[in-house]
Amino acid sequence: MDALKLMALDAQDLEILSAHVQDAVFKVEGISYTPRTGSFALVVNRFVWEKTVGGEPALSKKKTNERRRAVIGFHRVTSVRSIGVARTDPDAVLSLLALRFQPQGEGPDGVLELVLAGDATIALNVECIEVQLADTGGAWETAFRPHHPES
Repeated sequence: MDALKLMALDAQDLEILSAHVQDAVFKVEGISYTPRTGSFALVVNRFVWEKTVGGEPALSKKKTNERRRAVIGFHRVTSVRSIGVARTDPDAVLSLLALRFQPQGEGPDGVLELVLAGDATIALNVECIEVQLADTGGAWETAFRPHHPES
């Protein structure tokens, strides 16, 4: 198993981590926030983009697409708000498009946005960027490869 483990501590790291979680899908029930510890987490099924080349499966014995179960952990979170997320429906499936950071002033604090399909957003007020991604299980095949039409 070639499990991925990444950590982002600045905006440049976050861009790399964001590329690895683009098109991850998750259920509302996979979201957790613990205000006491400042921890926010998502349990996702991420598309394994690193095994593709130019949008096509990488040259290998396996020519199918893959997804993996992963956890994205956000630390030093002071508050959470969302727009367009039906929190009352635990089975609602959301698709993560990108992670973005908007600094507040000159300090390391700011707003870390989880940009979701359907014009939905989860915004985390953070003291600084501290995000971890860890694959937690093996891969499985998927026939579906996410596609984003050019605007």
